[in-house]
Amino acid sequence: MTYQYITALIMFAFVSSITPGPNNLMLMASGANFGFKRSLPHMLGISIGFCFMVTLVGIGLIRIFDLYPVSYTIMKIFSVGYMLFLAYKIANSAPPKDAQKTGKPFTFLQAAAFQWVNPKAWAMALGAITLFASSQEFSAIILVTAAFGLVNFPAITLWTILGQQMRRWLNSSTKLRAFNYTMAALLIASLYPVLL
Repeated sequence: MTYQYITALIMFAFVSSITPGPNNLMLMASGANFGFKRSLPHMLGISIGFCFMVTLVGIGLIRIFDLYPVSYTIMKIFSVGYMLFLAYKIANSAPPKDAQKTGKPFTFLQAAAFQWVNPKAWAMALGAITLFASSQEFSAIILVTAAFGLVNFPAITLWTILGQQMRRWLNSSTKLRAFNYTMAALLIASLYPVLL
């Protein structure tokens, strides 16, 4: 492995982790609605769940998509349906005071499982394995997983902190409702590349 290879891999992992997508938009909404501490299991579920996904894609799942191209279409349909459901849930989140009593952020397991229906996560995992572990050697797959493990959590943490900081501004039900509607609309808009 060359220095250029490692640098390119880490840059790919960082840029794909920090750019807007379903995970980051949901963490921003979670930070605003529940705060950083209550969003921590959600954040850990994303990072660990995604690393697990990258490893499994690398050791064999990518071959299933190559052998059965219809599986891409099935995955897209299921993913879009679930994302629309999540957008609805975000749009109808409780105001901050109510959220502390009744609302619940994603659990660790929910966030980890969400990676399997997240179109951006699939694109990131398939792209990373295709670009950086095309030999499908186990050491290359582990290196790709380690790169995401190194940069993903710090990248997504920024989105949660941003949401938490916005909480100060979202001091009324009207503002929070507008924020949640905006986050839901952006989540739906993030499906645009998938639908093409």
